[in-house]
Amino acid sequence: MKFIKEKKFSNGSVYLLETEDGYPVEVTDTYLPYYTKNAIGRNQNSLESSEIGSRKERWMIGVSVMSGCPVGCKFCATGKLKKCRNLTADEIVDQVIFIIEKYGHDAPQKSLEFKINYTRMGEPFLNIDAVKKAINAITLYYSNTHHYVSTVGVKGSDFSFIKGNITLQFSVHSFSEDYRNWLIPFKNKMTLSEMGKIRTESKLKTTLNLTLVNESDFDIKKLEKWFNKDYFFVKLSPINPNETSNSNGVNVGVIKQLNIL
Repeated sequence: MKFIKEKKFSNGSVYLLETEDGYPVEVTDTYLPYYTKNAIGRNQNSLESSEIGSRKERWMIGVSVMSGCPVGCKFCATGKLKKCRNLTADEIVDQVIFIIEKYGHDAPQKSLEFKINYTRMGEPFLNIDAVKKAINAITLYYSNTHHYVSTVGVKGSDFSFIKGNITLQFSVHSFSEDYRNWLIPFKNKMTLSEMGKIRTESKLKTTLNLTLVNESDFDIKKLEKWFNKDYFFVKLSPINPNETSNSNGVNVGVIKQLNIL
């Protein structure tokens, strides 16, 4: 991967890389205090102070599985890329190596939690063979890795590999199917009730990620009806404003916290 540029945040950086054939790839390198891992027990995930932790606590690398994305979420700028292609397993692993090499190849073993988030550009289950190969390759060298695979819920997906240190996340964003279909205009996706029937063998519960635009997008009755609390965990995320979210009028959400540059 060729380095293009970097944007720094208070707790890490986001990098723009480029494949050998000229496709852009985004990868993030972030960290948090270890106590934030216990979001369920604390009933929230806010920082307790201005201390933002280190890579020896919770270290997270966010990788892309595609250059571009065909899903077209209304608040994501990735879909603006004119060209889109699946990344190979090697190209996914190369993103992780790019970050690790900055801190030493033994750095992941020194972290209380070392996590790979498949949450940047692309839909993992539209490139699932490469994603699974990358997971296996990374785990071979860093057995303590926690893999976190995020999806809009592609119909017909096989979730049987979600076990142990691999955790599943569903992008929900609204409990209104009509509004969710507008936010995520990908036709071949599961309904919320179909998602609620999914069970995995992960050590952790399946995450329901809600980047809420309006409070009305959250419906506690539907949550209780479709998603058993023994198997699912709700995460509320902020919207990171960009040209796409601004043009669609979804640049401000319920969660107001943002990363500090």
